Amino acid sequence: MRDRFESALSFPAYLETVQENESLWRGVYRRARVPDAVVAEARALPGTWHLLALSEDWCGDAVNILPVVARFTEALPNVELRVLSRDENLDIMDAHLTGRSRSIPVVILYDEDFRERGWWGPRPSRLQKWVMEEGMKMEPGPRYAETRRFYARDKGKAILAEVLELLRSGVHDQSD
Repeated sequence: MRDRFESALSFPAYLETVQENESLWRGVYRRARVPDAVVAEARALPGTWHLLALSEDWCGDAVNILPVVARFTEALPNVELRVLSRDENLDIMDAHLTGRSRSIPVVILYDEDFRERGWWGPRPSRLQKWVMEEGMKMEPGPRYAETRRFYARDKGKAILAEVLELLRSGVHDQSD
């Protein structure tokens, strides 16, 4: 896994490859903020961590999530984020399915020895619950609009809380 991780793109390099939704990707990245308290809590966690995200530039959830995760990891000296194409890495994707779906983004946590310690995705749990229960009853256009409203109102708080919990669980898993 180390080789796959090291061959993956850093988020800034990934951003340079984005073609679909480019202005949205750049806008979310430019506006993403990580509260100092979240950074402090993450910095207090021991270990060296690697986050590998599976993404595609057309994905509305990825465009709202990965820039926030990128800003988070930029503030952490012991956490590195890399991005791989979902469609070019189906073996990894198929090991991290949401039900039977290849929903993205998926963020996989590896420790310093590149052992998997957990994964998260494809969206914050509260939004995922809504999508699965109510959102799927809607036409795609209105569903996507409601999803965007969630991300705009939330400003990355749910993403940061859940990715921080992923890191905490990795630390806990490593100490077992």
